[in-house]
Amino acid sequence: MKKGAGSMTALAPPIGVLVELTHRCPLGCPHCSNPLKLEPPAAELDTETWKRVFEEAAALGALHVHLSGGEPTARRDIVALTRHAAQCGLYTNLITSGIGVGERLWGGLVEAGLDHAQLSFQGADEGTNDRLGHYDGAWAKKRAFAAMVTTAGVPLTVNAVVSRPNLHQVSAFIDLALELGARRLEVAHTQYYGWALANRAALMPALKETEEAIRLVEAARPKLAGRLVIDMVVPDYYARYPKPCAGGWGRLAINVSPSGKAMPCHAAETIPGLEFWNVRDRSLAEIWADSPAFNAFRGTDWMREPCRTCDRKEIDFGGCRCQALALAGDAAATDPACSKSPLHARIGRTAAAEAEAGSEAIRWRSYKAALEG
Repeated sequence: MKKGAGSMTALAPPIGVLVELTHRCPLGCPHCSNPLKLEPPAAELDTETWKRVFEEAAALGALHVHLSGGEPTARRDIVALTRHAAQCGLYTNLITSGIGVGERLWGGLVEAGLDHAQLSFQGADEGTNDRLGHYDGAWAKKRAFAAMVTTAGVPLTVNAVVSRPNLHQVSAFIDLALELGARRLEVAHTQYYGWALANRAALMPALKETEEAIRLVEAARPKLAGRLVIDMVVPDYYARYPKPCAGGWGRLAINVSPSGKAMPCHAAETIPGLEFWNVRDRSLAEIWADSPAFNAFRGTDWMREPCRTCDRKEIDFGGCRCQALALAGDAAATDPACSKSPLHARIGRTAAAEAEAGSEAIRWRSYKAALEG
């Protein structure tokens, strides 16, 4: 049993590996959870290193790999990487904006063995989508990509990140997913990390609007059973209990940054003092078992009260460590999204105050400027 594993008697292999192949992206979404300090293209892992990572992930027992970014198709070797991951026996999921993926590239991805595509939409109509993504013409490119996916018989998930500017479009997102032939729709309320945290005041929806969106999804699920699976990620700031951080810190997944840093979640490097091992220097198996960062909050031994004696400690594992740092100033604190946290009422007041504020604070060009810089 690894130090900090608590009641975990054996360390199971990760279910999946999320690889952020690049931070390059054609969009400039204000709700993006990428870090404020983006990794430059020159720092990205080369093709052979990524291939080794896939081999090690499969040998470790991972079942699937999420090819993400940024925009993963900005990598010229995306077809070769997809092919190698598939040859390793990993289920391959491309997480993409759909922009820049023409018929030739798409054909190469299909031929390489791509198993699934997850396509993001920033709005359920052209104006909202292109405005929030800060990319004129994105709507048409996304719809064209969706058509290529379904024509090829590849399962399609539509990912809709919702916040105040587009939360009223939940029903329209459901209609859009059906129209495009998607098998799954993910209605994901913005999670406030990275650029989303910087823009939180302009993105936070009101509680009443959030509850209405949840009601619409819950009403649609039974009606569309067998046609469309609808998953929903609710906003932490209005939750009673927090979500388990990445399924529990160091329990289910490995996240690899463009430069090779292996992390329990994509925002983990916001926590000062953690030592992140790099896949350039160590194997995934060694990182998964022995990395100080992975073992820092793995299991339950690290917990303080009220988490230590809570009957939910092995359900939500104390919530999100990055959010605890951002809101409580201490990564080892109870996630303030939990009703048992002494700060829970404060974040509720913060959410309410920001929901009443204007949207002028949305920094439409900030993420784009960071990418271009």
